[in-house]
Amino acid sequence: MKTSELKSKIPEKIYDVLEKRGFLELRPSQVKSIEAGLFDDQNLLVCTPTASGKTLVAELAFLNAVLHDKGKAVYIVPLRALASEKFRQFKRDYPNLKISVSSGDLDSQDSHLAGADVIITTSEKFDSLLRHKAEWIRKLKTVVIDEIHLLNDSLRGPTLEIIITIIKKEMPKAQIIGLSATIGNPEELANWLDAKLVKDSWRPVKLKKGVYLNGEVTFKE
Repeated sequence: MKTSELKSKIPEKIYDVLEKRGFLELRPSQVKSIEAGLFDDQNLLVCTPTASGKTLVAELAFLNAVLHDKGKAVYIVPLRALASEKFRQFKRDYPNLKISVSSGDLDSQDSHLAGADVIITTSEKFDSLLRHKAEWIRKLKTVVIDEIHLLNDSLRGPTLEIIITIIKKEMPKAQIIGLSATIGNPEELANWLDAKLVKDSWRPVKLKKGVYLNGEVTFKE
């Protein structure tokens, strides 16, 4: 769908950013997220294939938190390497925003984060920041959780579940955006998050299944 067709549903400052970045069309998952209440602080669980546009949904959410709601956003990823990658990406794409990354010392409050608009961190580090009761957390408007299916992971799952539980209890007005390409029970998870479920099967490249044998791949029709 052309971005211009959704102009009435997108805050002006955010629409200007999309226009400057050359987003003339939006993918199905992005359109569905907007129509589900992305810009109305609605919690969302976005379950769509890899490369279907989930990251832009998250970007629109944190842009809304910063430019429209005048608050802060946190982007939670499972790995420190991924936190560094997202930091570089967002710094490049949004030079006018104050982007920070925090994924190191779990005993530090990282007071410098008070001046950031968007904070990229791991679940373990954000758990630490919550427990240290960092002052800036009160300004949180949006929390993006990438790879939210890791709730089912034996190592990272418990920490992620605690984080979400604290957010729901202590910051009930904060918007939660969960992203995943692989969730077996999305309806149940969306219900627990008090979120609208955004599902779509569109992908930029058709997925084919095949069998590799003796140097050849036979694809299933």
